[in-house]
Amino acid sequence: MAYLISDEAKDLLQDVKKFCENEVKEQCKEYDVTGEWPKEIYDKAIEQGYHALEVPEEFGGPGLSRVDVAALIEEMAIADAGFATTISASGLGMKPVLIAGSEEQKKRACDLILEGGFGAFCLTEPGAGSDAGAGKTVAVKDGDEYVLNGRKCFITNGAVASFYCVTAMTDKTKGVKGMSMFFIEAGTPGLSTGNEENKMGIRTSNTCDVVLEDCRIPAKNLIGAEGKGFSIAMKTLDQARTWMGCVATGIAQRGINEAIAYGKERVQFGKPIIKNQAMQFKIADMQIKVETARQMVAHALTKMDMGLPHSMESAIAKCYASDIAMQVASEAIQFFGGYGYSREYPVEKLLRDAKIFQIFEGTNEVQRIVIANNTIGR
Repeated sequence: MAYLISDEAKDLLQDVKKFCENEVKEQCKEYDVTGEWPKEIYDKAIEQGYHALEVPEEFGGPGLSRVDVAALIEEMAIADAGFATTISASGLGMKPVLIAGSEEQKKRACDLILEGGFGAFCLTEPGAGSDAGAGKTVAVKDGDEYVLNGRKCFITNGAVASFYCVTAMTDKTKGVKGMSMFFIEAGTPGLSTGNEENKMGIRTSNTCDVVLEDCRIPAKNLIGAEGKGFSIAMKTLDQARTWMGCVATGIAQRGINEAIAYGKERVQFGKPIIKNQAMQFKIADMQIKVETARQMVAHALTKMDMGLPHSMESAIAKCYASDIAMQVASEAIQFFGGYGYSREYPVEKLLRDAKIFQIFEGTNEVQRIVIANNTIGR
């Protein structure tokens, strides 16, 4: 793997690889069919601390660089993209708090993760996807509390999270400047989960509605200040997009791995198909795309670690990696021929898993708008 990572991360990478081979890769095949959330797999991952890789060292985390963590997340994605998505989305749930929360909020969120919990980020609504400012969830101040009402949809980890970072309008007359962000713990009266999505791919991750009905929370659970929720959400996504590029890269790497393994075994015209130059060129083109995606992910994460602007780089990493994940997965199926179209073989799942990465955390159309604005200037 071509990430330049610390010695500590190299040792951990071998552990993660062994864990994924023994506990994730084969086991997730069954759950891909049933759509059941594989709690026992996540329980084992929690025992190893793999769910808490992004917790900062000051709050009890491992103190790894973002590039270190990327190498580990990609290894998880090679085994199963849904598994990696669950772990990464929990980090997404922490990001609003780490970006703009109080020290008390940061400590509480990190403690919940370290205790074995997951986080969830709640922005999308039935009528507000790419246009997040169209959200109808509201938060009304009532003394020293806020009362929230609304519905969020397509929330990763929604039914399994220990806490939620939720956007809501505190002043609908101000548009996105009237949006605020709130920290809500699971079990809070008025917060419930609804419809669980029967998804095409990443079926080992949980995706569902999060419903707020007269949900009362202390005013101190406001993250940042009133009216700053949209800004916090955009800063969150600026970071999170790169991680989705990382998972997509892992899907593509699995495609290469499977194509090479099959190409060495499948004999046609008296020799393994991998000996045909046409097939070798396919592998070369797949490798060019995967390595380029991986390095864009590493570049964006390095800029984050250095505290440098990274909005465009994150958008490129997510957009490019998800596009090539689809391309590489499709070529992997082509490598297998008719067998690639059968669910008895592993590559058709890669294409199903890859598609969502062109859609969530901001569609690739939105990513291109971000890239264009950063390139041309507004």
